[in-house]
Amino acid sequence: MTDMLTEPHHVRSAAPAPRSAARWSMAGGVVAGPLFLAAGFSQGFTRDGFDFTRNAISQLALGEAGWIQTASFVLTGALLLVGVTGLWRVLRGGPGGTWGPALVAVFGVSFWAAAAFPADAGAGFPVGTPEATAMSGHGAAHMLGGMVGYLALCAAFVVLARPLAARGLRSWAVASRVVPVFVLAGFTASAASVLAFTVGAGLGLLWLGAVTARLATVRSNGRDDAGRSVRGPLSKASVRTSSSTVC
Repeated sequence: MTDMLTEPHHVRSAAPAPRSAARWSMAGGVVAGPLFLAAGFSQGFTRDGFDFTRNAISQLALGEAGWIQTASFVLTGALLLVGVTGLWRVLRGGPGGTWGPALVAVFGVSFWAAAAFPADAGAGFPVGTPEATAMSGHGAAHMLGGMVGYLALCAAFVVLARPLAARGLRSWAVASRVVPVFVLAGFTASAASVLAFTVGAGLGLLWLGAVTARLATVRSNGRDDAGRSVRGPLSKASVRTSSSTVC
C-alpha cells in the first residue's frame, strides 16, 4: 500500500555524462593541429634566417629559442593522446573503434619523439649553418619518427572513414580516404620542395582535427546532439531501401 502511494521517481540515464566527458577529451585532438601550426608559423615568420621554402618547422627546435618549438612538440603530442581517449570512448564497439584511436595514438607519440630527437641544422638555419650538413643519429631518429607517425595518421584516416560512413557522413568518408594521398604526395615531394612537405603535414593535422570534431558531434545513429539528422539524401535512401527489403 505504501508503495502505491509513493510518488514515482524519474530515473535519469547516465549515458550523456560519459559522452560529454569523451567529447571534452576529443577537444584535445581538435585543437592540437591548429595550435601546432600557429606556433610554427608565428616562429617561422619572426626568427632570423628561417625560410619556409627551405626549412622545415621541425628545425625551429634548434638555436636559442628552440625550446619553444620543443615545447610545442610535447604539448601537441599530449593533446593528441588526450583526444585519443575520447575518440576511443566514442567509437568503442563500432567500426574503426580499435585501430582508429590506436593509429592516432602512434601519431601523437611521434611528436614526443620529435621533441626528444631534434632535426638536423641545415639550409642556412640556424643562422650561419652551411647549406648541406651530414645527417646525425638524432636527425635520423627524428625523420624516422615523423615518417612512422604520418604513415600511421594516413592509415588512421582510412580506418576512420568507416565510422564516418556509418554515421551517414558519406562525403566525409570519401574525403578521409583521399586526404592521405595529398599528405603522402607532400612527403614524396619533400626532396624537391620543403614547402610541399609542410603543406602536406599541415593538411594532415588540420584534417585530423576536423574529423575528430565531426565524430564528437554526430552520434552513431547519424544525428547530432540536437537530434537533427546529418545523413545526406543518398544515405536516407539507402536506409529506406534496407528497411523495405527487411519488410
